[in-house]
Amino acid sequence: MARKFVVAMMMHETNTFSPLPTPIESFARAGALSGAAAIKEAEGTNTSLGGFIEVARKAGAEFTCPMAASAHPSGLVTTAAYEQMTGAIVDAVKQGCDAVLLALHGAMVAEPTDDGEGELLNRLRKIAPDVPIAVALDFHTQMTDAMVRGATIMTGYRTYPHIDMADTARRAGRTLMRLLAGEIEPKLIWGSRPIMSSSLVHTPSREPMKTLMGMANHAEDSGAVLNASVFGGFPQADIPHLALSSVIVCDKRTAEGEILLNRILDTAWEKREGFLFHPEPLSVQVARAKSLDGGPVVMADHGDNTASGGTQDVMSVIEEAMRQGLEDACAGPICDPGCVAQMIAAGVGAEVTLQLGGKIDMPAMGLKGKPLSVTGRVKCITDGQFTVTGPMATGTTVRMGRTAVLDTGKMQIVVSEKRAEPYDLGVFTHCGVDPRRKKYVLIKSRQHFRAGFEPIAKHIVMCDGDGCTASDLRLFKYEKVRRPLYPFDLDMRLGRNEA
Repeated sequence: MARKFVVAMMMHETNTFSPLPTPIESFARAGALSGAAAIKEAEGTNTSLGGFIEVARKAGAEFTCPMAASAHPSGLVTTAAYEQMTGAIVDAVKQGCDAVLLALHGAMVAEPTDDGEGELLNRLRKIAPDVPIAVALDFHTQMTDAMVRGATIMTGYRTYPHIDMADTARRAGRTLMRLLAGEIEPKLIWGSRPIMSSSLVHTPSREPMKTLMGMANHAEDSGAVLNASVFGGFPQADIPHLALSSVIVCDKRTAEGEILLNRILDTAWEKREGFLFHPEPLSVQVARAKSLDGGPVVMADHGDNTASGGTQDVMSVIEEAMRQGLEDACAGPICDPGCVAQMIAAGVGAEVTLQLGGKIDMPAMGLKGKPLSVTGRVKCITDGQFTVTGPMATGTTVRMGRTAVLDTGKMQIVVSEKRAEPYDLGVFTHCGVDPRRKKYVLIKSRQHFRAGFEPIAKHIVMCDGDGCTASDLRLFKYEKVRRPLYPFDLDMRLGRNEA
């Protein structure tokens, strides 16, 4: 008889400083939360859920998808949303299965728990203590004992921007199939170091994370261990278990895992200073961009980054670029449903003056919304929908809501009803704006933009704009993190808990 699998996705990276709520409606970006429609949406895509569906298909298994929920990063997940998602997964496992394949994020904070994934796994273990559970996780996971106790197999993204999401699921799937065949007896070992690293400087493509991820990848790819993952953590979360961590999946009959784990974590501690971010004045960064020859010059505003919980309506970088007279530029997307409605009502070709962005206050950051007055012509109106062709989340459908382009003469600004991380050129090209032909490209992103925009960029300038996803950790007030924590206690360069 065919094996029975439960395949599910519950993904949210929670920014506890974000003012944006996260109800169940936030998770229905694909328009379907379960069943055949959800499978159709994910199958063949470069996502963890797409990868797990591929694993199930290749295994010839019968499988159900009781939940396929993914939301843009934002504030706390509501109790109702959390119970609906976890309840659907738990109920499906109660029906009986041979294995559970879970696409989780690893940094979900919900109103009832600061360990969303650990609590889900705990509930699953109460009803299915012996069923193998394979979990694929984001690189920014905040690892906990509960997560490790609940999972049988764990793998994490090796890249940031995340261009290996489906492969992360395949890696977990390969280990799962070996377990089901009786070839191995996997065990998980894990550890952490009290390092809160700025996510702008912990990408595995550069040091100091490059060395750590290289050690893990070599051990897994050579067969020394079954799986090895390193997690940078997500610093925009005030929770007790914020730290850099690593998880090794090894056969119970080997001792290599413990050795590898300690080597990775000890190296991380030795390199801890490299995980610090050093801010600059925004005016200096924009002036640097203006001084560069040739283009496109990609200017990445990491202070208001959708993929970390930003509101996507902070105008500080665009305002400074206009003040310094940058021309031949495109910018966006800016999330402002009201301005979209105003442009649609005016129609293509009409001249409008907008109070753009700045509609949302950020109390946790002490920031008030500050709209920017801009005048231009409505260049284009679209439904905001396109298919990703770049290397990150390839094949998925992005739905930005109704979208319009404002042409000021010097800058074309894309304005959308919904938030969307610009990791694919489609945020511009779907509405007739070609960033490849622009001198300046202003976007809101920290690392994911590199998937689609780095190949076209002659220069990249990181911009310290305002917002609740700032990389300068001194701007945040942490009250729940476990102490001591580098750099606050173990290196006093940031002062006494000034963040």
